[in-house]
Amino acid sequence: MNGVHDMGGMQGFGPVKPEANEPVFHAQWEGRVLAMQRAMGYVGLWNIDMSRFSLEKLPPHIYLGVSYYEKWELGLESRLIAHELIGADELSAGHALRAGKTLKRKLVAADVDKNLSRGSYERPATHSPRFKPGARVRTKNINPTSHTRLPRYARGHLGLVEAVRGCHVFPDAVVRGEGEDPQWLYTVVFDGRELWGEQAEPGLKISIEAWEPYLESA
Repeated sequence: MNGVHDMGGMQGFGPVKPEANEPVFHAQWEGRVLAMQRAMGYVGLWNIDMSRFSLEKLPPHIYLGVSYYEKWELGLESRLIAHELIGADELSAGHALRAGKTLKRKLVAADVDKNLSRGSYERPATHSPRFKPGARVRTKNINPTSHTRLPRYARGHLGLVEAVRGCHVFPDAVVRGEGEDPQWLYTVVFDGRELWGEQAEPGLKISIEAWEPYLESA
């Protein structure tokens, strides 16, 4: 999806100013949002890629105008409504208006530590990797309307495969509702001037993690 979230290489948004001694949470509600994210993620109705897409779909003025944990909250709200776990009218009312749904899986205290550790997204391969380290590849110039992990700035450019990272859940497919569709994942390295032109810093290298469907032989 070509939204404002894909900011790599974009200009005009001002400098990044890290906060000295930044606390984990700036307010108590942020911790509650994190807890709700973890608890509802345990239900198993979506994965991290679906969560990301729910944030990417936020209108630009909202995405750019709210804080990190506000994005998390708004994304969670949209997923809960989409899965009919709550209604928009209940959000407006601030309380339940109907009986809740019975969930097949609930987070209990004994499962909290396990839920704080992200599971592996690596899957058994169904075929051999198409590319080997050292192979010249070109990223495809795609413009999907759904979620993708191929950033705009790297599309349609030449790079070298640096490493094969195994076979993993393909984010684009799972968000489209097509299942995990495991694909080989590669580290691809680009020369800075290939991406940014002659004004790029000499010797600059940029690497991305790219799934096989993003790549073609060069």
